[in-house]
Amino acid sequence: MTVAPPVLRLSGITKRFGALVANDAISLDLGPGEVLALLGENGAGKSTLVSILFGHYLADAGHIEVFGQPLPPGNPKASLAAGIGMVHQHFALADNLSVLDNVMLGTEPLWSWRSRRALARAKLLDAAERFGLGVNPDALITELSVGERQRVEILKALVRGARILILDEPTAVLTPAESESLFATLRQLINQGLSVIFISHKLDEVLRVSHRIAVLRGGKLVALMPSADADKPRLAEVMVGRRVDAPTRRARAAGDVVCRLNGATIASKQGRRLLDDVNLDLCAGEIVAIAGVAGNGQGALAELLFGLHALDAGSVELLGRAMPAQPRAWVEAGAARIPEDRHAVGVVGDLPAWENAMLERYATPAFSNAFGFIKRRAAQAHAKALIERFDVRGTESRGLQTPTRSLSGGNMQKLILGRALVGDPGSNRPPSLIVADQPTWGLDIGAVAYVHQQLLDACAQGSAVLVISEDLEEIFALADRVAVIHHGRLTDARPAAQWTLAQIGLAMAGGDRVQDAGSARSGGPSQAPSQGKAHRSPSPPGATRAH
Repeated sequence: MTVAPPVLRLSGITKRFGALVANDAISLDLGPGEVLALLGENGAGKSTLVSILFGHYLADAGHIEVFGQPLPPGNPKASLAAGIGMVHQHFALADNLSVLDNVMLGTEPLWSWRSRRALARAKLLDAAERFGLGVNPDALITELSVGERQRVEILKALVRGARILILDEPTAVLTPAESESLFATLRQLINQGLSVIFISHKLDEVLRVSHRIAVLRGGKLVALMPSADADKPRLAEVMVGRRVDAPTRRARAAGDVVCRLNGATIASKQGRRLLDDVNLDLCAGEIVAIAGVAGNGQGALAELLFGLHALDAGSVELLGRAMPAQPRAWVEAGAARIPEDRHAVGVVGDLPAWENAMLERYATPAFSNAFGFIKRRAAQAHAKALIERFDVRGTESRGLQTPTRSLSGGNMQKLILGRALVGDPGSNRPPSLIVADQPTWGLDIGAVAYVHQQLLDACAQGSAVLVISEDLEEIFALADRVAVIHHGRLTDARPAAQWTLAQIGLAMAGGDRVQDAGSARSGGPSQAPSQGKAHRSPSPPGATRAH
């Protein structure tokens, strides 16, 4: 039988950033109509490799062939012309423009006398029909759901002639139904001869959609296997170089109330209630998780407990003290903050790692003298200990002076986690309150297990922990109690064992009101009857993150 030649061949690709070897002589092939999954820890070299393939980076050694022809290095235009398309994890769409305008952006010369909109519309509709990607060309991007926006990104690549598609964490922001729609689209794509590089941290999805799996670790290709021969434990072990153990939960009883929200209400400038009469008790030694579709008030709740948002009505107390909308007051009172957006809010990317490690406490006596000058030696010693304790990698080349933006997502999250949990140097007291907003978003399986264990350990030491997450597996893995937020209103926080995935899904859509959100304090098990035997069954592949 004749074997079809590969559509893509990478040979000996090497890329260095100073002393760091991000890609070390990587060689890979991609066949026609094949889905090749690319796995690896955060910082393993996946992003660097696809950036070289797409022309954003220039390799130090090696070469690439596309359909048998050499690919000019470091030239995104050449990559597009060769038939390579990429759908980034964070969509590159102009919200104030239509679907058609976004697809056309960059496809016509600036000096053209007129725009060929009719031709572009015909191409868009033809691609949408052939690949089952229904869209309205005239709809504004801002009016579309996340899943619809992803379709537009895929169509952008297809209309421009992509025959090789790179999908970077394609289901990270999709609902279960949208994920299923994406998988149906993938089947259509490969049936029509397209080849796909599928980057994901969700091992269930990888096993489901891919033909072969390539695993990177420390910049090297350490495994290449048929998906039929792989399973989750084996993939996890190959990715991190060791067995990944599930986090250990310790039996414990909840202690005193640490943080109390009573009738908490926040309205937007347009008058819409972001939080609507929310009651919630957070107790020492307990993890409470908040589930919900994105945009239903989670951000306002996190910002309230970060000291970034003032209440319009109601009250919020920490250790019996009414708290102002001042981040410094919350930090000084013992609150640890892990924000959703680690890049924009969690760190200052241009500052070195050591400055970010003490950023929230730079004005305390531990790090600042009476004249306001930073105690550089004490701050750097603190950062060094934190980096070692929380295994923050990526600082090997430049040490504490490493720009924080150069760290991988997982290592940046470890730095933020360490800063939050360690607190002031020399203090053995755990944070009184930990607010973790999407703490493992975009992290690999090893980093997820690490973050989960740190939160469980802090809880065992007496911290009250609030986890805001769209990952239902994460919620069931961590939570003692679970509440669901919908349109700013919060259900009672019931013991996790009293919830099923179906019940949470119903509540996220506005149903399953066990009690009206504002009518009872969410401080313990609901007295309403259960809707069936509770269980902790795994959700379907690709269906655990609900946006």
